[in-house]
Amino acid sequence: MVTNQDLIKIFEYALNQERTGKSFFEVSLQRMANGAAVNAFKRLIQEEEKHIVFISKILENLHNKQSFTTAGLGVEAMEPTNYFDERAKSEFLQECVEGSMVPDVTVFNTAWLIEKDLSEYYEKMAARTEGEAKNALGMLSNWEKGHEKFFREYRDKLSEVYSRMPWGG
Repeated sequence: MVTNQDLIKIFEYALNQERTGKSFFEVSLQRMANGAAVNAFKRLIQEEEKHIVFISKILENLHNKQSFTTAGLGVEAMEPTNYFDERAKSEFLQECVEGSMVPDVTVFNTAWLIEKDLSEYYEKMAARTEGEAKNALGMLSNWEKGHEKFFREYRDKLSEVYSRMPWGG
């Protein structure tokens, strides 16, 4: 059985990881050359902030030895954003072809790895817990899987674009 102290450790780790991911996205935002990518990262940073608030509320309840329900933690505001609409997707990839966006490829790959790692952590911890903690960790896992999918899609598309580019002029 998972104790209250165990849950505090699980969610403190999660909070630290969310903050680290948000910080990476904020720093990466400064390096982005593409306007659509910048807007997508800004939206993602806003979502990461919601994850931080969500986990902080859980921790507050756990530290006060209070029970919590995911329904009372602002879950309705956690629906994932459509980071790029279809037009922005097309423009983004076209800009990748026209300009050297190698730093953006690296950022998208690293972001994908961060989101993948976090989604897997939440999934693993959800399997070890029960009740509302399990529900909260499951929701966090699903939210991160949405981010992971977004970054994987662009990482794959950008890698494909670069693999077909004629190098050397």
